[in-house]
Amino acid sequence: MADRAARTRRRRGMSAIVIASLTVLGLIAAFFIVDAGARSYAEGRVKQEIADNLPDTVTGDVGVSIGGISVIAQYLAGSFDRVALTAPALTVDGVAASVRVVATQVPVDQGKPVGDVRGLVDLDQTALNTLLRSSLAADAPDAQLVLGAGEVSYAGSVSVLGFPIGYEATATPTAVADSLLFAPKSAKVTTGSGSIDADQLLPLIVGQQPVRVCVAKYLPEGVSLAGVNVTPERARITLESSSLLLTRKSLTTLGTCDAG
Repeated sequence: MADRAARTRRRRGMSAIVIASLTVLGLIAAFFIVDAGARSYAEGRVKQEIADNLPDTVTGDVGVSIGGISVIAQYLAGSFDRVALTAPALTVDGVAASVRVVATQVPVDQGKPVGDVRGLVDLDQTALNTLLRSSLAADAPDAQLVLGAGEVSYAGSVSVLGFPIGYEATATPTAVADSLLFAPKSAKVTTGSGSIDADQLLPLIVGQQPVRVCVAKYLPEGVSLAGVNVTPERARITLESSSLLLTRKSLTTLGTCDAG
C-alpha cells in the first residue's frame, strides 16, 4: 500500500510538472502570436507613414521589415532596434533607382532623430545620365557617362583656338557630402583618322575639373553621400545620416548642392 501511494504521488507530481510546462509553452506561443500580429501592424503603419510623408516627386512601393525579438518590448522601450526599408523600383523626380535603407534605434517619438541611417542607392547608366543633365553644377553637361569597372568614360568636345576638338576621357568616381565627382585620369583626342594619346592635353580638355553630379537635391536634408562604387551594370551610392527625423517636414525638406 505504501509503495502504491508513493507511485501515485510521483505520478501526480509528474502530471503537475507536465501541465505547468505545457501552460508556460502555451503562454509563450500566445505571446509570439500576439507579437507577430503587432509586428505586422507596426510594419504596415510605418509603411503607411512613409507613403504619406514622402515628397510628391517620389513614386514607388516601399517595403518595411522590423527586426529584433519582440516588437512589443521595443515599442514599450521607446525605439525599434532595426528597421529595413526596400524599394527596388523607386522614382525620384524622374530618376529611377533601387533603394535599400537600414535604420537603427528608430524612435517611437517622431520628434526624435533616428540613431543611425545607412542606405544603398543603385542607379543604372540611364538614371546616372539623367542626374548629370539635371545637375546645377555639372562641369560637362553634354557628356554621356558610360559605366565601367570602377570607372566611367565619356565623350565631349572643347574649343581650342577656335577649332572644336572632340575627346574621350575616363574618370574615377568619388563621393562628397552632396555630389558624385568623376575625376578624369586619362583622355584621348578624337580625329577623323582615329585617336591620338592626349594625356598632356588633359588639363586643357577637361579644365582639371571633375564632372560633378548633384545628388543632395534628391535626398532629405541631413542625408549625405558616404561613398560610390561603379560596375558596368550600376553606380551604387552609399548614404548616411544621424540626424534624420521621420516627419513630413524632414522628409520633404531636400538638400541643396554647393554651386562651387
